[in-house]
Amino acid sequence: MVLFLHNRYRTTGGEERVVEDLLWLVREHLGEDAELMTRDSDGLGRARAAAGLLRGGLDPGEVARAVRMSGARVLHAHNLHPSLGWRALAAARSAGARVVLHLHQYRLVCAIGVCFTQGAECTRCHGRDTLPGVRLRCRGSLAEAAAYGASLALWQRRLVEQADAVIIPSRFASERLRALGAPLDWERVRVIAPPVRALLSAPVDAAGGTYALLVSRLSAEKGIDIAIDACRIAGVPLVVAGEGPEQEALRERAGGGAVRFVGRVEDGELARLRAGASIALAPSRSAETFGAAVAEAMAVGLPVAGSRVGALPELLAPDALVPAGDAEALAGAIARLAGDRAAGERGRLRIAELCAPEMLARSLTEVYGGSEPRPSST
Repeated sequence: MVLFLHNRYRTTGGEERVVEDLLWLVREHLGEDAELMTRDSDGLGRARAAAGLLRGGLDPGEVARAVRMSGARVLHAHNLHPSLGWRALAAARSAGARVVLHLHQYRLVCAIGVCFTQGAECTRCHGRDTLPGVRLRCRGSLAEAAAYGASLALWQRRLVEQADAVIIPSRFASERLRALGAPLDWERVRVIAPPVRALLSAPVDAAGGTYALLVSRLSAEKGIDIAIDACRIAGVPLVVAGEGPEQEALRERAGGGAVRFVGRVEDGELARLRAGASIALAPSRSAETFGAAVAEAMAVGLPVAGSRVGALPELLAPDALVPAGDAEALAGAIARLAGDRAAGERGRLRIAELCAPEMLARSLTEVYGGSEPRPSST
């Protein structure tokens, strides 16, 4: 039995998708029971969220009881802020579970997890020095920025001490975490890409597509404004799927152009949107730790054009990469790649090499099945 633990974000995105796919992988390819225990940031008031951050977690006994009642041999933990913290991991270990910590972002050091603020990449915070994030109010308000900054400085080392193994989704993310001074024991770190269930779907015919597709959280670091401008230059309609804080500003930027915002969509509708597209776009400005939407588009044979940032060069071919923030260059890539079946097939093969479920199941078995959990350091 594997128990997954996740504090869901206020605006959901790629991480939630990866958690779902990992649950599926454990059930279908490892042949084990898997359950998900969640807490939701939307259900916390600001005062309780701050208390969770500063205490290193709320109600850790609830996690220990879940481990004991389920008989979980492994706790696979994902985002722990603000309500779970290191205490949840310590409680799971005290109840007998091996703890695997999965770092989807840079939140061990960066309060917002994406190393992007004030319109640019940012690596000012380093190790326990999180004061730059407080000064820049990266969490919006000074109070919330201070709570996150203090929490990371206080507990980041205690958090990683509870992990018997750590998973990071790309080589780039691993290198960035080193550069940020994350206090990881690198001998216990494994780079494992997420499984991509879309590889099991029939490929689409990109040559018959009629628009560019962008699936993303609508936030500044994702570069959706660049995609809008690039598609206008290339003369290609754009469909944007997702929600986020930049939604109204992006609608205004699109004006009367050929841009359709469809909001958050379910799996069936997303498959239909991909089937009607000629290309997918990933115009991010920030250092992506992986790119789940990119991988899924590639898995069904859609050509993808994206920014040369973060882990995207680990996924995309050189001719599909352009400088971040360059709408003209992205328009050129759209013109080259839209509807290109051969490019789509090359991308599908690349994702199969990185993210085939049966291969990743073997990697996860090794991580789950290691030695007995170490004695708790609490």
